[in-house]
Amino acid sequence: MVVMTEGKRRLTVLGSTGSVGTSTLDLVGRNPDRFEIAALVAHRRLDVLIEQARRFRPALVVSADPAALPVLRDALSDLGIAVGAGQAAVNEAAAMPSDLVMAAIVGAAGLAPTMEAVRRGAVVALANKESLVCAGELVTAAVAMHGATLLPVDSEHNAIFQVFDPARRHRISRLILTASGGPFRSADQDAMARATPAEAVAHPNWSMGAKISVDSATMMNKGLELIEAHHLFAMPEERIDILVHPQSVIHSLVEYVDGSVLAQLGSPDMRVPIAHALAWPDRMETPVARLDLAAIARLTFEPPDPQRFPALRLARHALKCGGAAPTILNAANEIAVAAFLSRRIGFLDIAAVVEQVIADCAGNFGAGCLDEVMAADQAARVRAEAVVLRRAS
Repeated sequence: MVVMTEGKRRLTVLGSTGSVGTSTLDLVGRNPDRFEIAALVAHRRLDVLIEQARRFRPALVVSADPAALPVLRDALSDLGIAVGAGQAAVNEAAAMPSDLVMAAIVGAAGLAPTMEAVRRGAVVALANKESLVCAGELVTAAVAMHGATLLPVDSEHNAIFQVFDPARRHRISRLILTASGGPFRSADQDAMARATPAEAVAHPNWSMGAKISVDSATMMNKGLELIEAHHLFAMPEERIDILVHPQSVIHSLVEYVDGSVLAQLGSPDMRVPIAHALAWPDRMETPVARLDLAAIARLTFEPPDPQRFPALRLARHALKCGGAAPTILNAANEIAVAAFLSRRIGFLDIAAVVEQVIADCAGNFGAGCLDEVMAADQAARVRAEAVVLRRAS
């Protein structure tokens, strides 16, 4: 495992204009004596990316959109910042030297650059759960081979990381991932069937991007996190539980064989787990509101409803199937969520599309190398688009 040295850390941010990326840069801006930016990578929010570049003056700025290259050149020509565009440039940014890589590109698009960072033995703050969902065995094998370090940034996995004793892994009986339940925690099937994109992205506790917010509403995010936890902590699926905790104060728990249950608590603000990863193995100040348990007064818990939230069952099924099934699950979900956000299908259709694509594709692809994973991903997307079209007609 890599241990970062003291002193100013050079940071590469993959996905700098998203919710995790902007929160990361908020913390960097508050701690200029601790961090400097090596590279910023984003997709199409060029105005935000350019503003970030002008403020933090990285050595390299990259957009995943090839058409963005002339725009970046014109906007940053006076600063002497190198610019790039397209997937190859994204991967090159991930591979360039830096002390820490914040991997926060949403979706399967984050897999290739995350692997580039891992292959150079980097310390990777992993906010892109899809990398482990799609290619968990490949990523963890590469981490071991190249001496890289994965620091989980998802609040649930970061919470487990903080109370997980790797030296006594055999004394851990189960992991418990908490879930807020999202905006439809207590809604009935009829209300969920009528749900609009605006209602689905209105998360009661967290401020997140649209795709992740919809995943929270379907609880697919918890299914993806279950798969991620399986790979991060080498824990069998049957020893990972999901617990609905509407207040989002306890972020996850680890149960040991003696009956002790250790939990990490904090305000529902992504800057807490981000700060933990940025400063690891140290700690750093954040502007986050301090937890006032007396004011909260009550913490409540309930099991998830498998009937209203079938995504959890689908994720467990995909993990048990192994091979490319989790890749297919993720790809189909990305297509289905995009179709819902564009009002082509209804909210309840999301899980139905995913289930159909898994049934159609899961036995047809392997996941022994990155090329096989990407082939399964692309085939699942094509099939999901066809299923969406059929349901929308």
